[in-house]
Amino acid sequence: MGHWWYRNIVEPGKLPLLLALLAFVMSFLVTRVITRTIRAGRGPFKNVTPGGLHIHHVVPGVILVIIGGFGAVGSGRYGFGAWASAVIFGLGAGLVLDEFALILHLDDVYWSEQGRKSVELVVVTAAVVALVIGGFVPFGVNDLSSEERQSRGLVVMNGATNFFLALIALWKGKARTALFGLVVPLVALVGAIRLARPGSPYAKRFYANRPRARARTELRAFHHDRRWASPRRRFENFIGGTPDPEHPEHPEHPEPLEKPPPH
Repeated sequence: MGHWWYRNIVEPGKLPLLLALLAFVMSFLVTRVITRTIRAGRGPFKNVTPGGLHIHHVVPGVILVIIGGFGAVGSGRYGFGAWASAVIFGLGAGLVLDEFALILHLDDVYWSEQGRKSVELVVVTAAVVALVIGGFVPFGVNDLSSEERQSRGLVVMNGATNFFLALIALWKGKARTALFGLVVPLVALVGAIRLARPGSPYAKRFYANRPRARARTELRAFHHDRRWASPRRRFENFIGGTPDPEHPEHPEHPEPLEKPPPH
């Protein structure tokens, strides 16, 4: 274990990356716990609202990312400066990606259905960084044996293939499959060979004149969503919290603001 640690973490200078990953995951988890306690009205934590302006935690996150990023560029991959910069960067990245949906929609969608994109992106980011840290990519490690070069080369080729298949899955409208297919074997392959989602660029391009194919993809999408919606929601609610219920902006039968005058 010590030999693996030195050859794959210390020697190629991946210790700052490992520290950044640990700080990133810890920042995200702690932030989610705090926001959920604030939402429930428990604990000592409150929203930061100086002068009535709600300061989202993406703001200090951006500041930490800037400090940690410039610090990492100036300190290299070794030494205390690199380690401290990596931790600062990881803490900031966790705060920023926790509110990625807010940046994407330019709206406070943290506790809405759109806010689930933040949780998905954090999971995928942590998985990708963990694979890089694992030493599967043959860069930065000296004196590799032929067996090590071959095994790591195969992993790199598999990664490139997964990336290509993930692009096809994304073209077919399967964003979640494409994201997780980047890090989980065979997931992108399944998404690439199965029917496209209704309304995806692939479906519009190849199913426009094929009514039977359109009917099949709509039926399959309906059964897939009905089967996996509940387990996916429970998992996302466990990590990120339950979204607020959506209220229609224009109800079918709105209550009158005032009673009509008697005739």
